Parts: sequence; structure tokens; C-alpha cells
Amino acid sequence: MWCIPPQQDAPFVAQMEQVLEVYKRPYDPRRPVVGMDEQSKQLISEVIRPLPPAPGRTERIDHEYVREGQCTVWMFVEPLAGWRSVRTTDRRTAVDWAHQVQQLVNDRRYAKAERITLVCDNLNTHTLAALYQAFEPGEALRLAHRLELVYTPKHGSWLNVAEPELSVLTRQCLDQRIATRKEIGQQARTWTRRRNRKQAGVDWQFTTDNARIKLKRLYPKITQ
Repeated sequence: MWCIPPQQDAPFVAQMEQVLEVYKRPYDPRRPVVGMDEQSKQLISEVIRPLPPAPGRTERIDHEYVREGQCTVWMFVEPLAGWRSVRTTDRRTAVDWAHQVQQLVNDRRYAKAERITLVCDNLNTHTLAALYQAFEPGEALRLAHRLELVYTPKHGSWLNVAEPELSVLTRQCLDQRIATRKEIGQQARTWTRRRNRKQAGVDWQFTTDNARIKLKRLYPKITQ
């Protein structure tokens, strides 16, 4: 379900149309469009080992469990290429984001890319300033020159192509009790390899023209 502000909101409209225009760009390996999103995952271990299914009996899982902390799952997805990368960290600070972006820029997949357009939500950790918190100025500037940051508007995270991909990962792979970050990483890598082999892309259909019709009430009324 879309979450949108109830009032006319020119900043929302401006950022939304910027994102939608980015999605209209044709595939260009020199300027790839990549969406990124992250979410926390609760680590949970079993008190009693589940009983596997047997003829005439479904799997049995005890209601008791132990909280083992949490980790962060990072999703990067290039929709037009059917490629994604999933990584895990203990935290989701600005420095963690900066290191994730560095891995993206340094990925051999993008060695010849002039600039990566990175679509992300406007969380205060997703800024070029985070690069300077994590790295020496020379490295931070190098990374900044390789990036074009495009932000989804407040209440508009549904405009991020990485969000539905992260939802697929959760439903197909992580929607269970997992006790350690290492195990989450193993599950996510297996899922990622399978999805990338299929080159599963993102069929984005919502356009600027659609927005101007379906979300007309959000557009400011121009008076003479």
C-alpha cells in the first residue's frame, strides 16, 4: 500500500518525479541505476530443536525462543540488469552505509562505469558526508565522484526498486528463526546466486504520467 502525505506537497512531488524520470533511462552500463535499501533482522535461536515433518504430521516448532540481538541486511539491486547483492552488518550507522557504498563502487561489475546512480531513501545516514566520516578525504571524494544520489521522498519509500526486492528476500529466505548473522549471510548468498542466475529484473510500470493522474491531489494548484 502506498504511504503518501495527505496534503499537497510540492517537495514530495518534485522528488517523486525525479525518481520516476531516473527509472525511464535506458540501460547504460556506463551509468547504471542501482537501488539500495536496508532493514534490521532480529536474531532468534530455538530453546527446543524443531521436530521435522513426518508422514501425517507437519513440522513442530516450540513457541519459546531466545533473542540473540539483531543485524542489518543490505540490498543493492540493478533492475535493468537483473542483478542484486545482499550483505549483512552488525549495525546500520552512517559509517556502515559508507562501507557498503564503497563495496558497490569497487565491485568489478562497475569498474568501467563513469557514475552509478544510487536510489535510496532519505535517511540521514545516506549522505555523501558519511563517506568523509568513514574514509580519508581523497577516498571519500573518489567515491563521491562515482555516485549520483537520488532520494525517494519522505513517505515515498515505495518508490525505491530495492524495497520490493528486499521484501522478496524476506518472504522467500529470512522469514524464519535464524540465530546468527553468519547464517543469515549464507541464506542470503544462496538466494542471491539463484536470483542472479535467473536474471530476475524489476518490471517497473509506474511512470510520471501515471503519477500526474493517480496522485493528482498531491500536486499544488497553480493560481494566476
